[in-house]
Amino acid sequence: MTGRRVFSFSTRRFFSSRGTQVVILAGFFFGATALVMRLPGWPLIDYRAFDYLTTIGAAPLAKDGPIIVAIDEPSLAEINVQWPWPRSLHAGLISKLRASGAKVIGIDIIFSEPSTSAEDEALAAVLGPDVVLAGAETLVTSDQADQFIRVMPLQMFSDRLALTGIASVSLHRDGVLREMPGYDDGFAAMIATAAGIEAELPQPGSLIQVLGGPRTYPTVSYYQALDPESFLPPDIFKDRIVIIGLSLQNAPSIERGGADAYPTSSTVHTGKLLAGAEVQATIFDNLRLKRAITEAGGSITQFLLLVAVLAAAVLVWRGTGWRTMVVCAAAIAILFVGSYIMLRFGRIFLSPMASSLAFAGIAAAQATLDYAEERKNRRQITRAFSQYLAPALVDQLARDPSKLKLGGEKRELSILFCDVRGFTTIAEQLKEDPHQLTVLINRLLTPLSEIVLSHSGTIDKYIGDCLMAFWNAPLDDPAHAIHAVSAALDMLDSMEALNDTLKAEARATGRTHYPLEIGIGINTGECVVGNMGSASRFDYSALGDPVNLAARLEGASKAYGVPLLLGARTTQAIAPYLAVFELDRITVKGKREEVPVSTAFRESAERVRKTHDEFLAARYRGDIATQRALAPILIHDVPALSAYYGQALQPPAES
Repeated sequence: MTGRRVFSFSTRRFFSSRGTQVVILAGFFFGATALVMRLPGWPLIDYRAFDYLTTIGAAPLAKDGPIIVAIDEPSLAEINVQWPWPRSLHAGLISKLRASGAKVIGIDIIFSEPSTSAEDEALAAVLGPDVVLAGAETLVTSDQADQFIRVMPLQMFSDRLALTGIASVSLHRDGVLREMPGYDDGFAAMIATAAGIEAELPQPGSLIQVLGGPRTYPTVSYYQALDPESFLPPDIFKDRIVIIGLSLQNAPSIERGGADAYPTSSTVHTGKLLAGAEVQATIFDNLRLKRAITEAGGSITQFLLLVAVLAAAVLVWRGTGWRTMVVCAAAIAILFVGSYIMLRFGRIFLSPMASSLAFAGIAAAQATLDYAEERKNRRQITRAFSQYLAPALVDQLARDPSKLKLGGEKRELSILFCDVRGFTTIAEQLKEDPHQLTVLINRLLTPLSEIVLSHSGTIDKYIGDCLMAFWNAPLDDPAHAIHAVSAALDMLDSMEALNDTLKAEARATGRTHYPLEIGIGINTGECVVGNMGSASRFDYSALGDPVNLAARLEGASKAYGVPLLLGARTTQAIAPYLAVFELDRITVKGKREEVPVSTAFRESAERVRKTHDEFLAARYRGDIATQRALAPILIHDVPALSAYYGQALQPPAES
């Protein structure tokens, strides 16, 4: 019975090893996540989180924001002139917009090469400090060196006091536009300058707060702006910033791409690219309204990672379960909500991805280890107790090992001892046939053991032909006394069928039949139950005076002529449910007063209760005459106790 050796660990060692495991796991995930964050592709994960967070509950578009004059499909169709359009056409538009009250006119078209002299002169004639022209900056890479080259409008246009702003933007590695331009003379910055707005450039690497997808800004077609009196409401351009540029009405998608159109954070929702003119309008509003978002530094991100790792370690320190997963999900939600609050109200983006990954990784890894350990413990419990407990109880223990206290504990148990009467005689008669003796004992103990298990009992041990079992450990059993006595009565009932079978088999084979009889003693009391034995071999067993008394009761049952003898506390527990007859009083080791012993039946015996009580009272006071007078009546009415009552009819032993 060494299968239960697996449970000989101490509580201190268990928690110490778990603590070490959690610390190692937390350190591993902190280091691994910190290294992963340094990989070139990791920022793209952070930025994808930014895309979603920055587009949730974005501030509404300002009413005095820029208006887009779109060079779109209707304009191409209405004007019906091959692109690029004559510069005199743009000159006419500038004049119309200025006449309509436009405050600043930004043209997101680069006029870096001359066209015809007349066309260039026509455009130059209408330029002034209220017009911002676009330039570009390009990185040219060669084997010798990398250099930035700027493409600027013709000098004749700059000479007319028109401002020039760099309209170039930088895309992240995934091709998405998120970063604010860092140019002091950026296109949007120069529009702000022309409008007399003090717009402080954000920190380098700051991120754009998008305000929506394509056509979020009020947009009119180019051809409509050429004739606003006919196509547009009055004063639509009055005191407004106007940005002219390509803005196709059917916004190009990511798959098809498009001229002067970029994927932005809003693209994750719309799947559409944002026209360059609308990008410049968004950058302008980020500058003037101070909506640009600063990305948190590496030290802050590392600190958040450390806090997440420590919080996850605390969460899994004592154990994991479904609540762990709920708390883990809640913690990750808190990280994302916190990141959103900082982004929306503090204009700082602190990515929740690394800390969420570490938190979830620690929780999932420890939960996996705990699940593996639980599976291992379940297998060990099943192996250890499958021979001693009913399958349903083994399954209950395996599902919840916390119900098993293996370090030893005090419990009230009902202990049963069952022994074969006259076994020495049977063994002597079968000494020449040990195989038959072994088969006979196994044939007896098998059904008795099955009955114990069927009544939720725990088989402690087999001692030759003796079986010891107890109830109310390792699992709680509030009705342990009832279950123990019910098992005993079923064990006694099973003997008749077993003897009939053995007798028939002996007759068929010509062997001698040896009838089997058992005696059972049951006692209830507080015992110590747990692992008993040496460091290398032990059993889950019970110790205590109640165990010793149960063994004494089994041995004494023969002297009283009954197969079942019960202790006082067992009798008290079962009295409301079974017919109980007190038989005598005995002295218990370590106590001065005598305690009653009883037997029990399933059949009601209330009609003879008074007579039995008179017989018992006569027994206690030594009134032999009354006992002999009542014994024949009781033998007739209670045949099961005939041997007990018959003792009163025996002649007194000679001294």
